[in-house]
Amino acid sequence: MKELPQSFFASDALTVARGLLGKIISVNGMQARIVETEAYGRDPASHAYKRTERSALMYDTHGHVYVYLIYGMYWCLNFTSDKNEAGAVLIRAAEPLSGIEKMKQHRNTEKISNLCSGPGKLCLALVIDKQYNGLKLGKEMRVFDDGFKIGKVATSSRIGIKDALDLQWRFFLDGNEHVSK
Repeated sequence: MKELPQSFFASDALTVARGLLGKIISVNGMQARIVETEAYGRDPASHAYKRTERSALMYDTHGHVYVYLIYGMYWCLNFTSDKNEAGAVLIRAAEPLSGIEKMKQHRNTEKISNLCSGPGKLCLALVIDKQYNGLKLGKEMRVFDDGFKIGKVATSSRIGIKDALDLQWRFFLDGNEHVSK
């Protein structure tokens, strides 16, 4: 396995979102393969539409962890992207690979396909919260390429947004049982 270099995240969010499919997140002694992503730039559905204290990471970094809370209860994991513009990629779903028993405990479920099949579920299973926000990838959290062949990639509009619904910026491994519902 080869760790992704910082330069991988320097590309625009669309390129990074597609490129992350099949890669492995390693954090807290657990590993999961990314099977679903969403790209965010400076479009109306993005935190970066206007620069704020929260969205500054999307403007100022690439290859960093961006974690935020939605609905007042679920953490969402993103990786910042785009060296020359604001961008980030939401990790929507992953396929558990190692540390599965720990993930089951964190999520209080036995169903493996339900452990990381949504952004909030993924963060609960991998114990990702605000403490990771702003950290550079490569130490506490790492992303690897093991040469996995991803197969067919499907696209759609992003989930849970009201604006920019015409943008087909959600990418997922077609037919994978770990993709969010």
